[in-house]
Amino acid sequence: MSTARTDSNPGVSVSYDKVQKSFGAVRVLEEFNLDVKPGEFLVLLGASGSGKTTALRILSGLETATSGRVRIGDRDVTDILPKYRDISMVFQSYALYPHKTVAENIGFPLKVRGVNSAEMDVAIRESAAQVQLEKLLDRYPRELSGGQRQRVALARAIIRRPSVFLMDEPLSNLDAKLRGHMRAELKHMQQTLGITTIYVTHDQIEAMTLAHRVAILEKGVLQQLAPPAEIYNDPANLFVAQFIGSPPMNIVKGALEGGHFVTQGHKIATPVKGKVASAILGVRPEDCNVTSASKGELKGQVYATELIGDHTLVTLKVNDSFVVVKASKDFTAKLNEAVGVTFAKNSIYLFDAETGLRVR
Repeated sequence: MSTARTDSNPGVSVSYDKVQKSFGAVRVLEEFNLDVKPGEFLVLLGASGSGKTTALRILSGLETATSGRVRIGDRDVTDILPKYRDISMVFQSYALYPHKTVAENIGFPLKVRGVNSAEMDVAIRESAAQVQLEKLLDRYPRELSGGQRQRVALARAIIRRPSVFLMDEPLSNLDAKLRGHMRAELKHMQQTLGITTIYVTHDQIEAMTLAHRVAILEKGVLQQLAPPAEIYNDPANLFVAQFIGSPPMNIVKGALEGGHFVTQGHKIATPVKGKVASAILGVRPEDCNVTSASKGELKGQVYATELIGDHTLVTLKVNDSFVVVKASKDFTAKLNEAVGVTFAKNSIYLFDAETGLRVR
């Protein structure tokens, strides 16, 4: 019996068509439409309760959609059992068998399918090599680190050569250094195999570094779907603008009057013109500069400085708001010192405070 495709997998498309999901009276996914390209690494990003894991579980067959259809390639899989969907799922918890060796854990999907031992042994070694586990095949999960256990889970997913990888927060149990290493491994593996991958996370760094495209969800609604650079540089609304970026985007409340943003005695030239009585100005910390109080477009006092390593974060109190500036690592200032803030005109974002939508 074959272990499925052994050649390079070109990947298949995945689509959600008007998918809704309710648990009782609670709607957790609102008419969700999404098309994933063959071979794409797509990240579903959102906070807890945003609907991202529910969307993944509906695709896997672990949850049933209240309405709408789901397709993998040219097959409608909405009503098909999980085992017939040709997917592999990697969980946050690793889900390894403690009494089985690494080799036995990796090979388990093939054993269930009755693959002969010689063919299975070759497949196990090939999959283990792809995640650098060749020397650990005789160990048990209890003898492995968290990163090694996660690599076993990945190898077990790889060995089936599925049409689609589904990954639910697979790195969240790892420490920061190991997460960084595993991100690189995951990205390299996915690009090498070319298997369509849908990855759920609440971690924006994972989303920005791994994804071909990011789908941001909030309260069951798709907020924006775009490549990471577009999500960062051209956010569709205030939620996306503040969700992406560390530190988050600075926001100042005021009004848009013609080509100027007006707030508590300050008047700032803006890249867009219009009249919005309740507006929000957004600007990222790296697009701000600290200057003398007399030259600032906004004026305030130094509230705190934090040396991060390659830069210093400067928090300023501006009227009733706080503005964070990414300054050079050599920056120094006294507490409560009066300073100004300037920023390039094309780095300013404007939002309607009522709807949260961009003013363009």
